[in-house]
Amino acid sequence: MAEGAQRPLRADARRNREKILAAAVRVFAAEGLDAHLERIAKEAGVGSATLYRNFPTREALVEAVYRHEVVQLCDAAPALLAAKPAFEALRAWTRLFLDYVTAKYGMIDALRAIAATGNNPYGHSREMIQAALTALMDACVAAGAIRTDITPTDISAALEGIALTSARPEQRQQAERLLDLTLDGLRARL
Repeated sequence: MAEGAQRPLRADARRNREKILAAAVRVFAAEGLDAHLERIAKEAGVGSATLYRNFPTREALVEAVYRHEVVQLCDAAPALLAAKPAFEALRAWTRLFLDYVTAKYGMIDALRAIAATGNNPYGHSREMIQAALTALMDACVAAGAIRTDITPTDISAALEGIALTSARPEQRQQAERLLDLTLDGLRARL
């Protein structure tokens, strides 16, 4: 095997990793980024050694949680499009985007610290999110549900603006109203 190449994880190791990431999201959301890693291991139903084998440092775990959340958000777009009419899929995805931003809000200092070490926790997240939003908007355009003069970049900027002003959990109602206002302005006019 080439140096630096990684073998695929066994199914049980992959499941443990997923359980750790899901538990970390819950624990970090409830207790903050200073939560004990042993608490996360217990919540995941794995031993501390398993957690540390997967994530040797707190920073590695935080970065993996962030990347995992981006993938979850982006993977939701095709699933929503398969289950709902295009505009309702877009509406549901924007709510998931708010959940993602709210979770990330508590991680921002840790992510900045990771970035300061030369690692890029953000990687291709912006491009991935833009691609998911583009797929949703393309489906909406094809269905005649939204205006054609608004680009995914425009909606992305609006979502980021809403997130910047309403990212805290206690601001969720305001964020929902702003999302509804934005989406209502996006609808095709007959």
